[in-house]
Amino acid sequence: MSANRPSSTAKVGFVSLGCPKALVDSERILTQLRLDGYEVTPNYDDAGVVIVNTCGFIDSAKAESLAAIGEALEENGRVLVTGCMGKGDDAQRILAEHPKVLGITGPAAYEEVLGEVRRVLPNTRTPNPLIDLVPAQGVKLTPRHYAYLKISEGCNHRCKFCIIPNMRGDLVSRPIGEIMKEAEGLARAGVRELLVISQDTSAYGVDIKYKNDFWNGRPLKSDLQTLAETLAEFGIWVRLHYVYPYPHVDKLIPLMAEGKILPYLDIPLQHGSPSVLQRMKRPAAAEKTLERIHQWREMCPELTLRSTFIVGFPGETDQEFDELLDFIEEAELDRVGCFQYSPVTGAAANDLPDQIPDDVKQARWDTFMAAQQAISADKLQRKIGTTIEVLIDHVSDDGALGRSMADAPEIDGVVHLPGATDLQPGDFVQGEVTAADEYDLWIG
Repeated sequence: MSANRPSSTAKVGFVSLGCPKALVDSERILTQLRLDGYEVTPNYDDAGVVIVNTCGFIDSAKAESLAAIGEALEENGRVLVTGCMGKGDDAQRILAEHPKVLGITGPAAYEEVLGEVRRVLPNTRTPNPLIDLVPAQGVKLTPRHYAYLKISEGCNHRCKFCIIPNMRGDLVSRPIGEIMKEAEGLARAGVRELLVISQDTSAYGVDIKYKNDFWNGRPLKSDLQTLAETLAEFGIWVRLHYVYPYPHVDKLIPLMAEGKILPYLDIPLQHGSPSVLQRMKRPAAAEKTLERIHQWREMCPELTLRSTFIVGFPGETDQEFDELLDFIEEAELDRVGCFQYSPVTGAAANDLPDQIPDDVKQARWDTFMAAQQAISADKLQRKIGTTIEVLIDHVSDDGALGRSMADAPEIDGVVHLPGATDLQPGDFVQGEVTAADEYDLWIG
């Protein structure tokens, strides 16, 4: 569509890239747009302006973001950019490659984005509450039966491979009353699973000194344990992501054993060698991590542990890589992602000596994934013959797909239910596991 499109067309297109935390940012922007009377369109053709919410975590994500901006400019011509690439050198890079963008804002800059939309696309229509209905839970980009609940922004750590603090700043925790009000609205709207996310979920509340806040007249302490206990009162699945293994995390395991929150922890361990973790400047890199994992499983045998690791970090020796392999063999983690280290503009690790050749990184990644797949396959084989609860995500003419308590959406495995065509997304069903592979389960 022409760049000379009349500004009275109060429709906004939206492209959301990146992690679940960025997805929540997109949802908040879209909700505010709807409240302001703008329409949101999935098409380039009828949009008065297109917003691209970028990801800048690694170079490949930046390249994807730049390509998305280019596509929006080509297809529409009027583009605003926001998100993690909207600050510093990345913002200048956007302008250098795409000088026709109409404005750039940084991550979680909700009011700034709205101000830019109002500037380039004035809305001549006053919102009518009888027509412009916005769901109480806000606009969501996830299926209606699950939702991400962001509890804080930013991070206080300075891991050498990461630039998140440069993009999103230091830790800023939301008051627990505000979080609970949002969660309550989601539960009332029919959400069956809340996925708690942040940059560092374990650190929730430390910046506000765990101060009390109020929800429905109740005083609540702004800490992770209180939050988990209170979210459990809704009687829906509560899943915790990005949980660093600080000592107070131990207090969450009894809540999982009692069935109050899902027996699932997403812990970004990154490596198994103490010397590599030290070079990474990782927090909570305690030597007793394996011991604590064993203790957690004694308290809660159903516990599922997910983690991510990096191979080929600068200076990683063969011995250190072997230590990583030994770690995953002993830890027997259920769900694991692995990335080959790649330099990110602005990261301190770029200046470290002994950068690892690409062929070595690839070989180590192949070895790591083969070892982990064997662990995962063995653990899933043990579930054959057991009865599990499944939350249905998708139904087709061939059957249904769902997830067990051990599966987060998009990143973990799925449960196949062949022939189960009489279900709806959001249904809970129980069934006996009849087959398994390295990642998925089958019922029936």
